[in-house]
Amino acid sequence: MPESPPADEFVDLPLLDRETVFEGRIWDVRRDAFAYGDDATRIEREYVDHPGAVAVLVLDDEERVLLVKQYRHPVRARDWEIPAGLLDVQHEPALEAAQRELAEEADLVASDWAVLADYFTTPGGSSEAIRIFLARDVRATDAPFDREHEEADMELRWVPLDECVDAVLARRLGNPSLTIGVLAAAAARDRGWRSLAPADAPWPAHPANRPEA
Repeated sequence: MPESPPADEFVDLPLLDRETVFEGRIWDVRRDAFAYGDDATRIEREYVDHPGAVAVLVLDDEERVLLVKQYRHPVRARDWEIPAGLLDVQHEPALEAAQRELAEEADLVASDWAVLADYFTTPGGSSEAIRIFLARDVRATDAPFDREHEEADMELRWVPLDECVDAVLARRLGNPSLTIGVLAAAAARDRGWRSLAPADAPWPAHPANRPEA
């Protein structure tokens, strides 16, 4: 009998204890103790408790991708990215967050939205889940957004999708949302965009959409 296609399995193990080891401005570090295995072995793990994020792969009529260059202090680099941001507004739907981030980072609005990919950034050390949207049919906002800090000197560039794929495969670009986004977009295009999901598709991977342990 053929095996079913591979898919992540979401599991809610018995939680024995939980504490906040570090409370930060944006995310915290948690320590969980949980029971694992047939013998209910006690295991402790520390991880970043992250609110999650959204990213936007913008594609224009010429199959060019909007890239954003921004300084990221932890890696000491101005890396090329796609527009993205935290899900830090309480109860804000992921699609609305993506639309907000596109306007704030690129002064753009889009009329065509779909889900391109979902992924975990660091499943062994963070609860962060990211949803990448595909946005098409874009136009400028009525007024530019007032940016500050690292966003004040962001550089925007439109780059052909195939050129972005070449840059990823040549290891010239390292941002995960950009990497996953352009490779997923190229694969989806080659399949006639049949792999896209509706913009409001369920997102069971995000911790906020699962029962609290």
